[in-house]
Amino acid sequence: MTTEQHPPPVCTVAAIRSAMPVYPTSPPFHPSESYPEYPFHGHISSEANHAYAAVRQLLCELGYDAANFGSPRWNPLGHLLKPGQSVVIKPNFVLSRHTQGKDLFSIITHASVLRAVADYCWIALQGRGRITIADAPQYDCNAEELPRLTGVTQVAEFLRRQGKVEAQFIDLRSYWSKGKHFDSLRIPLPGDPLGSTLVDLGDRSAMAGKSHVQQLYGAVYHREETIRHHSGGRHEYQVSRTMIEADLFISVPKLKVHKKVGVTLNAKGLVGMATNKNFLVHYTLCPPSAGGDQYPDGLFTPVEAFLIRTERWMYDHLLASKSPLLEALHRSIYWLHNHSTKLLGLKVAESKRNLDAGNWHGNDSAWRMAADLARILHFADVEGTLHSQSPRRMFTIIDGIIGGENNGPLTPDPKPSGVLIGSENLLAADLVATRLMGFDPLKLRLYRELLGNPLFDLGVRRLEDISVRSQEPSWRQCLANPTDRFLDFRPHPGWVGTMETKATH
Repeated sequence: MTTEQHPPPVCTVAAIRSAMPVYPTSPPFHPSESYPEYPFHGHISSEANHAYAAVRQLLCELGYDAANFGSPRWNPLGHLLKPGQSVVIKPNFVLSRHTQGKDLFSIITHASVLRAVADYCWIALQGRGRITIADAPQYDCNAEELPRLTGVTQVAEFLRRQGKVEAQFIDLRSYWSKGKHFDSLRIPLPGDPLGSTLVDLGDRSAMAGKSHVQQLYGAVYHREETIRHHSGGRHEYQVSRTMIEADLFISVPKLKVHKKVGVTLNAKGLVGMATNKNFLVHYTLCPPSAGGDQYPDGLFTPVEAFLIRTERWMYDHLLASKSPLLEALHRSIYWLHNHSTKLLGLKVAESKRNLDAGNWHGNDSAWRMAADLARILHFADVEGTLHSQSPRRMFTIIDGIIGGENNGPLTPDPKPSGVLIGSENLLAADLVATRLMGFDPLKLRLYRELLGNPLFDLGVRRLEDISVRSQEPSWRQCLANPTDRFLDFRPHPGWVGTMETKATH
C-alpha cells in the first residue's frame, strides 16, 4: 500500500494576534516604541500603538530579512520594493460612517495599519520613490469626512514632510453623492491624476456565457451602461492607472463578511480599483425562476413582489434617464408610493429587503465581477493587455484587528479579533482569512473559480499549496481542519447555513 505524495506548499501566509484588539486614536499614528529600524526617531507616540507593533510582528512571522531583524538594517519589504520605485497601498475605504452608529472601523481599514505599512515601504525606498495610498470608496462616502475621520491625509503628509520620498492620498472617484444616487446630488472630484485603463477580458471573463444580459444591474440606476460593457463579446472594466502602473501593489482590506459574495477580503475589495463602478455587475434582476439572482424564489408575497417591481420600474424609467425633471417626478411619485402603501398597511419586511439586490448566497453575478478584477490586477498591464505573468509585485495585510460580522459589508457588527494576516499571494491570504473567520472557502463560488480556472493561475490551486505560519498552533493547520470555527464570525443573514464549517461536539 502506497501513500499518495503531495507537492510541498508553494506560498506562505502568516496570521498573528495583536496584543490588544484596539487601534490608536491620534494621527499620524506614530509607533509607541522606537524600534531599531524605525527611521523617524523623534516621532514617538505616548499612546499605545498595538497596530504598528502587530504589523511589525507579522513581517517578522513571515521571515522577511530575518538576518537583520532587531537591527537598524532590517528592511522586511526590501525584496519587494526597490529605491526609485512606486508603491500603491490600497485600503478598504468604502464609507465614512457607520449608519447605525457602530464602530466605523468594523467597515474600513484603520489608517494606523496603513501608517505602519507605509513606514516599511519608506525604509525600502531608501529616500527615492513614491508612496500612494489610494482607493475608490462607495459613491455616497463623504469625500470631506473620510480623510478627517480616518487620519489618512495626516499619514501621507507626515511622510511627505520627511523629504525625498513622495507620499500622497488619492480618492480615485470622479464624484461623490450627498445622499441617494441622484445626478443632482453629485459633487465632482478630481479622480485618478493618471487617468484610467480600460481592460476587456472578452471570453476570458468569468461573465462570459452568463445569460439574461439585459437584466444586469451595476452600481447605479443607469443599467444601460452596465449592459453595454458586458455584451457583444465584451467584458470591460475601467480601472485606476495609478494602481496598474505601480511597481508594488499592497492590498490592506478589512476582515469582514459580505452580503453578495460571502466575505470581503482582497478579491472583493478590488472593487476599489474601479474608476467607474457601473462597469461592475452586482446582480441580475428578478429571481432565479426568471433568470436572475436579485432575490430567492418565493421570498416575497405577490403584493410584496409588486411593490419591489414598482420601485424597480421607477428606477429604470425615471432615475436612469439622468433628467432633472424626471428625477423630481421620481421623488414625488416615490413619496406618494411609500405614503399610500403605509396607509394601507402594505410594506416589505426589513428582513426580506435585506436579501434584495442580490444580497444572498444565490447571487451568481458578483463573484464573477470580483474574479475578473483579481485577474486584471494580476495580469493586465497599463495599456489593458493581459499577460501570462504578473507585471507587478503584490503583498497584502488583512486588517482584522476590528473585523465586521453579520450585516456586512456596510452595516456590520464590530468583531474585535486582533488579527492581521499577510502574504505575497492575495488569494492564499483570502483562503486562510476565510477559514479563520469560521467559514469554508471552498463553499464560496468566488474562491472555487479563482483556484480552478485553467486560464489564470494565481499561484494557488489547492488549499494544500499554502503553508500557514503563526504563533497560534491551531491556526497553522486551519486549512486542514474541517470543523473548528476559530474566530467564529457570523455570516450575513442571506448566507447563514451555506458557508460555515460544521463544528463537531
